[in-house]
Amino acid sequence: MSDPKNSSSAKAYWNASLLITQGLLIVWAILSLGCGVLFRKTLDANLPAIGGAPFGFWMAQQGAIIGFVVLLIIYMVAMNRLDAAHGFEQQEDQEEQS
Repeated sequence: MSDPKNSSSAKAYWNASLLITQGLLIVWAILSLGCGVLFRKTLDANLPAIGGAPFGFWMAQQGAIIGFVVLLIIYMVAMNRLDAAHGFEQQEDQEEQS
């Protein structure tokens, strides 16, 4: 575990944080714009309908929301692991406040 106040550790933490955020934003863009708008016709033609609605429409209305919730969970897990790796664990803060 490295010292959180160390500037090289802080820079590594910041770079890893940006990488996680950038990756998830790319997935978010593909989910929202790609599946809901750009690839809708292809999804409708090649994938089965869900609940009587074409798959592209379903992705734009429901699937993207489910995808966003999954992205939030992935972000939470990834950032908690990153925090733990760099010494910014939340559990220690909660114990001190008790």
